[in-house]
Amino acid sequence: MNTSFAEIPEEYKIKELIHQKSYLVSGDLKTWEGETTEVFSTISSTSVYKPTLLGSIPNLGKKEALEALDSACLAYDKGQGLWPTMKVIDRIKCMDTFVKMMKTKRNEIVKLLMWEIGKNLPDSEKEFDRTIEYIYDTIEDYKNMDRDSAKFSKSDGINAHIRRGPLGVVLCLGPYNYPLNETFCLLIPALIMGNTAIFKPAKHGVLLITPLLEAFQKSFPKGVINIVFGRGRTVASPIMETGKVDVLALIGNSVSANALQSIHPKKNRLRLVLGLEAKNPAIVLPDADLDLAIDECIAGTLSFNGQRCTALKVLYVHKDIIEEFNKRFSARVDALKFGNPWEAGVKLTPLPEKEKPAYIQELIDDAINLGAKIINDKGGNITDNYIFPAVMYPVNKEMRLYKEEQFGPIIPILSFTDIEEPLDDMAESNYGQQVSVFGKNTNTLAPLIDTLVNLVCRVNLNSSCQRGPDVYPFTGRKDSAYGTLSVHDALRTFSIRTFVASKDNEYNNEILNELLDKKASNFISTDYIL
Repeated sequence: MNTSFAEIPEEYKIKELIHQKSYLVSGDLKTWEGETTEVFSTISSTSVYKPTLLGSIPNLGKKEALEALDSACLAYDKGQGLWPTMKVIDRIKCMDTFVKMMKTKRNEIVKLLMWEIGKNLPDSEKEFDRTIEYIYDTIEDYKNMDRDSAKFSKSDGINAHIRRGPLGVVLCLGPYNYPLNETFCLLIPALIMGNTAIFKPAKHGVLLITPLLEAFQKSFPKGVINIVFGRGRTVASPIMETGKVDVLALIGNSVSANALQSIHPKKNRLRLVLGLEAKNPAIVLPDADLDLAIDECIAGTLSFNGQRCTALKVLYVHKDIIEEFNKRFSARVDALKFGNPWEAGVKLTPLPEKEKPAYIQELIDDAINLGAKIINDKGGNITDNYIFPAVMYPVNKEMRLYKEEQFGPIIPILSFTDIEEPLDDMAESNYGQQVSVFGKNTNTLAPLIDTLVNLVCRVNLNSSCQRGPDVYPFTGRKDSAYGTLSVHDALRTFSIRTFVASKDNEYNNEILNELLDKKASNFISTDYIL
């Protein structure tokens, strides 16, 4: 979609380019004088289509990557550093300082979310606000965890003071589709638990970290958080090769995760927190409320153009209702409004990856060659930065569209007669994140749910797949995830139980009482955080 600069609302215009010339290491925003990479938006601001230049970022190399790693290692100092040994209340104060500074950058970040990744205005605002809420919820949950730990347990004559301690140095790599929210769902719990981190933003959604660099610098002790820019192969690989990284926290694809794991020399010591691919299905039973099912399947397949790991990426519809479902679903897809992110009512927006329309076209061509058809009128219409969602039917297992996680606006539909068909497909799949089930008959649903909970980690009844609310576990089976992310679980994922034990006798108890009275230890404490 081509728009002249004059047509863009004043508050969303790109008036000044953001040439990000610094990176954060050892508490310093270091100026980069070397090679840079230009950052473009696929959104055009000219009447004749042309990608919009947004700015540039440093193209750091191995030297700068290892400098950031050394900084994180020094700050952790084998568990002896200021940050890992700091009182819980003091780490919370640092995080509170950060989130207060972050809130002042809302307008800048929302604007960059729209331009960099094409996320519409309501969803961009929601991503920012949800991230703020996630940080506050994490702080509160950490307080609860500390309150529960502010005591001694006794068993078999042994007193134990049990807390959760940090794991070490974390390499954090976030995704482009939620460059703020999902990235911070890794970074925030990792930091607050006392770990130190090296963070490399995703390729798309990188400039929106710029407004937060100063907040990171001013809120945390030097070396606790280090932010580097550049290609993953150039920056992340040298860091992993050293074996000094204790935790790889990555949301992306399994190819990247496997490659980075493979070059770590101490794999038995490497902890993994991974959010990877998914091919979440919807199963529409013959007694489903079609209006509801279609509403939810539209949202599930095409929110943010289907560029979500939680998107519905294949629809199984019972043969008794397939004709009616396809007709109504296709009409609803064609009625969706395409436009720039700030336009009112827009549901479909430009794709951030310039090569994505060509990839979706490949999937369409392959499916057609193997017997599928585009069943919606607008499906496959291509423009400079978009390809209109194609509803494909009937899809079979030989098609790339069935096998690959498409991560874009194309929707495969299969019909089934026996519920064992989609269940067998799910059992054979490499993925196991979520499923959506649409139906009403409890006699049918009960055994179906009992099976599905062992194939995926979340069964959504008459609703589309989603991550939130963030207090619920977010994980997956098989190749979809490793570790659990949520407000509650992430704090545990980035920590380990550790404790001080002593025989219950007068000599030891006197020492413990003195430690508590003098408040000499940050670990041994029964202070209650309000």
